[in-house]
Amino acid sequence: MGLLAAHLNDAGILVVNDEQILYHEPGFALLEDDHLITGADAYANASIKPRRIQNHYWSALHTEPLRDQRFSHMSAADLVSRQLEQIWQRVATHGDRLAIAVPPYMSNENLGLLLGIADELKIPIVAICDSAVCATRRHYEHAVPVHIDLSLHSSSLTRLMQEGQVQVDRTEIIEDNGMLLLHENWLKVIADAFVQQSRFDPLHTAETEKMLQDKMQDWLTQASSARRIPLQVDYRGISHRAELESLELVAAAAPVYQSIVSTLRALYKAEETPAIQMSARAARMPGLADTLKTRVGGEVFLLEPGATARGLINRCNSERQSGSATLSRHMPWDQSPVSVQIVAAEGGGQPTHLLFGHNAFSLIGEPLVLGSQAADGERWLDLQQEMPGVSRRHCVVSSDNGQFVLTDHSRYGTFLNGHRIEGSAVLQTGDLIRIGTPGFELRLISAEEHGGS
Repeated sequence: MGLLAAHLNDAGILVVNDEQILYHEPGFALLEDDHLITGADAYANASIKPRRIQNHYWSALHTEPLRDQRFSHMSAADLVSRQLEQIWQRVATHGDRLAIAVPPYMSNENLGLLLGIADELKIPIVAICDSAVCATRRHYEHAVPVHIDLSLHSSSLTRLMQEGQVQVDRTEIIEDNGMLLLHENWLKVIADAFVQQSRFDPLHTAETEKMLQDKMQDWLTQASSARRIPLQVDYRGISHRAELESLELVAAAAPVYQSIVSTLRALYKAEETPAIQMSARAARMPGLADTLKTRVGGEVFLLEPGATARGLINRCNSERQSGSATLSRHMPWDQSPVSVQIVAAEGGGQPTHLLFGHNAFSLIGEPLVLGSQAADGERWLDLQQEMPGVSRRHCVVSSDNGQFVLTDHSRYGTFLNGHRIEGSAVLQTGDLIRIGTPGFELRLISAEEHGGS
């Protein structure tokens, strides 16, 4: 009899006891003619039998029939039930209870359905906690932590409060921005390297595509410490070789990384020091940690595999009765605090002008006020055209400690690269400011010589 903890992220569902990792497999399901397979065995057949694969069922947990004709007699709940049953059969002994860390993409309706499934399977759930809270076991002094994790289909960024304990402040989910998209982009880059260097196309057959998928994690690991990665695939008695620059993998991931950077920057106010906490899964992505440190600033903290589940099992109230679990979004720390250094972002570039229409307005000198009604004594960019959602004194661009800062003064909100800022944000070259609905758009640019209108 004991307590187990599970982290239900479909990119790698993980279960631990107080000593070791007991299960770590993805949320994949394979429907054969006479049976249903889940986890690693299903993923191993994803490239060979793609039409028999499902991988959205954890992130879209419902009871409606699945749209795929082969699965139309089943729902996402059926697939979750099957994988959860297989997990419990593999890891549990008589009398064990389960605490679960849930990703932010699971709604209250999803969680209610999950608890119903667990009850039917006679799995005693004693605690449910937000995964970012479970992963955060120490106080980041003089900083604001944001926890980053990736699932199969999305990226999640959770800003955390630290008033006596760790607590969820705000969560952003970036849809269609997860592990599957990254792996798809990397497969193309790796396949192109083989085609160009050895005239061998590993994506031509499902069998050789599976070989690439099987070797992918080893190549990603090499990319984190080496400039060049040797690639080799043995097929039908022939060894096919190629070589790839690690930076090519980083470049292929740029769309996903840029979405994370843009969202993360909007979560921080200009005066705050970032403490960027990355799950082990996010930390393994080549170049992501360096990209965040360069573009956002602050310090980056990389968690070990299983950190979320271990953070839960070490702080869970194991005496709680099953059937009474409700979602917790706060938890005390159990590790020593860490002091975070103030490190400014370096890689975004320092803007010099704000471009609006065909006019460039210099950022040097007095603050630049944007709004619909000019005020005496202020430098003003007048937006008098009819546009809903524009305040008289909407926002201000000013210089602060060698950086240019956007400060929102409106009741409607100011948007930076598509994300509403919370009070203020540091600006970089290439940023896009939007105010109003559908909105005026203003681009931050950098000119070789200071000047402007």
